[in-house]
Amino acid sequence: MELLLNSVLNLTKEEIDNSKIEFNMQAGSGGQPFLDRWLKHSDAEKMAGTCTDCSYWGWYGKQRNFYPGQWVFSFARMTDDEWLLISAAEIIEVSVDTWATVNVLERFVPLFGRLVIKCRKGNTFSRYVFNLSKYLEQATVKEVLSCLYSGENFEGYDRVHLPYHRLADIFHGRILPTYYEALKKITGVYCLTDTHTGKHYIGSATGEGGVAQRWGNYLDSKHGGNKKLIALYEKKGSEYFEKYFSYTLLEYFGLSYDPIKILEREQYWKMCLDTIKNGYNDN
Repeated sequence: MELLLNSVLNLTKEEIDNSKIEFNMQAGSGGQPFLDRWLKHSDAEKMAGTCTDCSYWGWYGKQRNFYPGQWVFSFARMTDDEWLLISAAEIIEVSVDTWATVNVLERFVPLFGRLVIKCRKGNTFSRYVFNLSKYLEQATVKEVLSCLYSGENFEGYDRVHLPYHRLADIFHGRILPTYYEALKKITGVYCLTDTHTGKHYIGSATGEGGVAQRWGNYLDSKHGGNKKLIALYEKKGSEYFEKYFSYTLLEYFGLSYDPIKILEREQYWKMCLDTIKNGYNDN
């Protein structure tokens, strides 16, 4: 039997009628996931529900999301239909184009970063704040974690697909520490995708530092020393790469694998995706 959300929150009808639920997905289409924002805060902030850039944005256009005195339960998306409770608070003041001033509801603090629910919200970014009553009968409790959620674990080399901002956060040690360690242990062939134009760049990593070292070069320079990417960088600037580029591992090998064979696989993928004629490879 599924456990409904209010079996854990234990809200009265009056409290329910005065409450909103906030489904924080990402900062606009293609933007940073709010869960990643939350993960970068200190454990003290996460446990206290005071990660100020994660919850309680006061307005959507000319539409006010909250009113003083209302309660808001703030969730961040983990997967399509799974959400993590990151805060719950009473709204004190709602200023234009900024985060609302709030008082955290202390009775729910033990659930922050631990309560995971399942709820079908859909992918529309423009609507993310609703009356709690709308979802209270739909949202079910998946689990209450034994400790503060610390980020997803590395799920395997065949599932590495990272937008620029997430790759940067991983390499700077802000989120998902297991990813960086995993990428240091393998060589391989990878694909950079310009999500704005659909163009690809195929590259390979054969050095001692593995894929991590090569991708770190892209974070530092954006172009990695490649001619067409240098031209794009000179024309569009670093912000273009940060906004539109993603990094995907196509094939992976051990650090001692023959570099010549890796280069052969690189050429194979260039041919498959036609990246010399219609992408960013120049040879």
